[in-house]
Amino acid sequence: MLICNKCKKEKNLTHLEKIDGKFICHSCLYNNYKPYQIYPIGFVKNQLVRGHKFGFKGSPHEISKIELFKSQEPFLYGLKDEKWIMVVFYFHKQRQIRSIFSRGLDGKKVGIFASRTPERLSRIGITNVELIKIENTILYVKNLDAIDGTPVLDIKLGEKSRW
Repeated sequence: MLICNKCKKEKNLTHLEKIDGKFICHSCLYNNYKPYQIYPIGFVKNQLVRGHKFGFKGSPHEISKIELFKSQEPFLYGLKDEKWIMVVFYFHKQRQIRSIFSRGLDGKKVGIFASRTPERLSRIGITNVELIKIENTILYVKNLDAIDGTPVLDIKLGEKSRW
């Protein structure tokens, strides 16, 4: 059990987040709202791993696979005709969260919402990717900036990527 830095109540570690080196309980962070249940629909398979800082070992420009569960097959209807899709995923390998940091793109000091950092309270990522092909329930995509093993939460119609 640890103490929340804001409300000073004793909490189990599973009900705390470490932000800027201080523990803050979920009640303080989320105004006592209860979490929602979200299930994965598949997982990312590629050669990307987390780098030492922000970034990857490997290239998101290589082709990645999104291996959807067989149960998702009916929902793929018409997707093969699309060029761009949006992938919603879960950052399953979280690092310490900082409220303010130097953004990797330009070094500007910003908060989480002004960045693309994977160190987010919600742990949700979203990106537009180029759909190369679909084989059964495997989507082959290009420019996916999610690491190997990342749970995929949703697929939506996308738009031309910024890559």
